[in-house]
Amino acid sequence: MSFDLVFFGGTGDLTWRKLMPALFQAFRHGKLPEGGRILAVARDDRSDEAYREFIHDRFAEVESSKRPSDEEFARFAALLHYRRMDLSHPEDYAGLKEWLDTRGADTVVLYLATSPYLFPVICEQLGAAGLNGPQVRVVLEKPLGHDLASAREINRVVRSVFSERQAFRIDHYLGKPSVQNLMALRFANALFEPLWRRESIANIQITLAESIGVGTRGDFYDKTGALRDMVQNHALQLLTMIAMEPPSTNDADAIRDEKLKVLKSLKPFTPESVARDVLRGQYKAGSVGGQAVPGYLDEVKVPPGSSCETFVALRTEVQNWRWAGVPFYLRTGKRLAARDAQIVINFREVPHPIFPTASLPNKLVIKLQPEDGLELHLMAAKGSGPSDQLSPVQLDLDFDRAFPSERVGAYERLLLDAIAGRLNLFVRSDEQEQAWRWVEPILDAWSRDATGLRTYAAGSWGPAAASALVARDGFAWAEEQ
Repeated sequence: MSFDLVFFGGTGDLTWRKLMPALFQAFRHGKLPEGGRILAVARDDRSDEAYREFIHDRFAEVESSKRPSDEEFARFAALLHYRRMDLSHPEDYAGLKEWLDTRGADTVVLYLATSPYLFPVICEQLGAAGLNGPQVRVVLEKPLGHDLASAREINRVVRSVFSERQAFRIDHYLGKPSVQNLMALRFANALFEPLWRRESIANIQITLAESIGVGTRGDFYDKTGALRDMVQNHALQLLTMIAMEPPSTNDADAIRDEKLKVLKSLKPFTPESVARDVLRGQYKAGSVGGQAVPGYLDEVKVPPGSSCETFVALRTEVQNWRWAGVPFYLRTGKRLAARDAQIVINFREVPHPIFPTASLPNKLVIKLQPEDGLELHLMAAKGSGPSDQLSPVQLDLDFDRAFPSERVGAYERLLLDAIAGRLNLFVRSDEQEQAWRWVEPILDAWSRDATGLRTYAAGSWGPAAASALVARDGFAWAEEQ
């Protein structure tokens, strides 16, 4: 199958930091279909060879195990091309179409690795140039808008040019192997499904923690914040996969139908429940990994006195028969104690303890990063001492050890799926809009009241009030248990 893959924003951070290394790994693994061309478009005026040198220099910044040898890069670079484009000029799109039509590839993937405000103008120009035929797919990066109204407008323009089956809204968390294993855990094994409900589960915690700060992206991040950057997309997508009903098939729409039902079942927020169940914070100076780091307000390009949140913790419920009364806790933040993304399923205590020694509730930990695996925490007899003396033990499955061959990364998997036309790991427009609809009362409440922003020391697990949020129900975050 021949393909052309076009990156709008071809010299931007996302393209050279994430997308090109992912494509190279697909090429190295022999997964990239033969007969492909990769075209980067941007406003700079440069030749194909100059662009190849640019990418070669950027590859020096990726982790050493993923860097190409000179011979590997030479073969990969033969696929790379560059074209200067002004995204507001119709004649430049006509030139792009002419370049694509010289070969007439079976599949054309147009990846919009640009700021979201450019999505409508790019899609309108693509439609006007006739670059929306049945062989064309458009990939849209997050964040897709900054609120429900802007998301709807982007989707309106996209749908006026492309069919829903041509639109690939990317959420790179869905490409992580551990998230795909979450689907396998639930729907390919009979072990957990009878327990996956309110009668057996006490609470569910989703943590997406980063130890890094905003770096040089302070101006972008300050307009976004943790709620838009992580909760509206990544955290809610993980919640839907945990809480969804079994789909009838593995078809993309069957899966996305069930995810949408979860989003529609989330307990809606009111101004009162926002004040009670949602916490926001901003990091101040502290120490991460033994290194002193500045507070958010001292970061590059952050406006003085900014009230942008770098931490969010919230409590919600899925209001249906399976999950009624089970609290779901979501938290995310920058400059936290560790880089740690995980889902913790805390099971209920045994109904009648018969052992005199303390018994801890069972829990299942789904590790997303930096490790990728599963932990099942149980109680067991020690084998020495009194026969009724129990101790906690854990069964630990490390997917990297279980599958020793090099595993496919998130962007690598999603790029290959976009080329192949597989929509399972991409977000449908109604899902994405419903997620915005759910978080909008939080945004509205914060816009009306600038108070309530707590600070936390860099290198901690966030404001102390985040612990109180969970403790109110008699529970604790995983690191506090």
